[in-house]
Amino acid sequence: MANIAVIGTGYVGLTTGAYLAHLGHSVVCADVVVDKVAALQRGEVPILEDGLAELVRAGIDGGRLGFVVGEARAVEEAEAEFIFLCVPTPQGDDGSADLSYIESAARAIGPVVRPESVVINKSTVPVGSTLVVERALRRGDVAVVSNPEFLREGSAVHDCLHPDRIVIGSEDQAAAIRVASLFSEIKAPVIVTDPASAETIKYASNAFLATKISFVNAIANLCEAVGADVRDVVVGMGYDHRIGFEYLKPGPGFGGSCFPKDSRALVRIAEDNGYDFSLLKGVIEVNEEQFERMAAKVIRLAGGSVEGKTVAVWGLTFKARTDDTRRSPSLEVIDRLLRRGAKVKAYDPAAHEVIEGVERTGDPYGACEGASVLVVLTEWDELRWVDFEKVAGVMAEPRIVDTRNLLDPAAVRRRGFLYEGLGRP
Repeated sequence: MANIAVIGTGYVGLTTGAYLAHLGHSVVCADVVVDKVAALQRGEVPILEDGLAELVRAGIDGGRLGFVVGEARAVEEAEAEFIFLCVPTPQGDDGSADLSYIESAARAIGPVVRPESVVINKSTVPVGSTLVVERALRRGDVAVVSNPEFLREGSAVHDCLHPDRIVIGSEDQAAAIRVASLFSEIKAPVIVTDPASAETIKYASNAFLATKISFVNAIANLCEAVGADVRDVVVGMGYDHRIGFEYLKPGPGFGGSCFPKDSRALVRIAEDNGYDFSLLKGVIEVNEEQFERMAAKVIRLAGGSVEGKTVAVWGLTFKARTDDTRRSPSLEVIDRLLRRGAKVKAYDPAAHEVIEGVERTGDPYGACEGASVLVVLTEWDELRWVDFEKVAGVMAEPRIVDTRNLLDPAAVRRRGFLYEGLGRP
């Protein structure tokens, strides 16, 4: 078992530290926010993620997981031989990644890292970022390795313990083998490659999944035009093992902290290296168009205008089983409705963010009071089982736009609703 420091306790850092402690390693996690560290020391997890709070508390109770303020302090207290960098890499307007947090963390730990240690870059970073970390560390006796994460929000703990693959990028074969040994308890293929390939695998994987989402959304739009049922089309496609069923569910567009950022970043990386990635540009364009199409559906069902009308929204997070609203398709659609004069009342069982211009309600019925249209934007399972007769009774007009195809069309139509889904006749 190894001594590990994890720099950053955001979504990736906290999950990484917790599951490495679960594997039996001794882990100290660092953050710069004093109150956040104090809460984590008490076992209070600020992220809604299935199983994560239990994993954190088990690590603390077992003496394998600790939290401190400051990068250097974490390295020193852990007596770390491995240091994971899990800090933000926010995106600029041109799609480029801001590496200042990575560089700052590397400079902070450089003087205290033990000789022969391995610094592991787990943040999503542009190709060539291991060299950036090496320069910031200023330590020729320390190896820098890329180990990208492939976590899905809502199932991150499961993804850590049962990954499809573990990717390690290093020019130092011995360092790569040492990093691979950290995951020896996990049964998954281990891919050891060079850093540039490891970093590209991360971006390429997310861009491909984004491509599947934009493709199936375009197919759903086609189904509406020709009178086909996208549910049957997807079943017919998915049984082809070359295609599969994953990420073939039509929706309001892709969002979250990864797909939009990584898709744009890969376009920028390609441009910086002289390649016009027109295919991926098309994927991003289709996604932007999907937001507008969803708003247009709502406006059409409202009678051609939402000016001064109340629109009920179910779901603010970018997907169910998370409280994350970063780049949420729901917020993109809401923004378009607000700009057209709608009054928006919204219900979400997990989202905490205050959204300007949106009235929040404590239950799904409250959001529907006086609404001309109800739009389902996040696939929360509990929304399937609400009392739709009660919903119809409080709405000004019983109309539903279901951007997730979550509801049973026949069941809600029997209750008097005008219903419209995606790609459904």
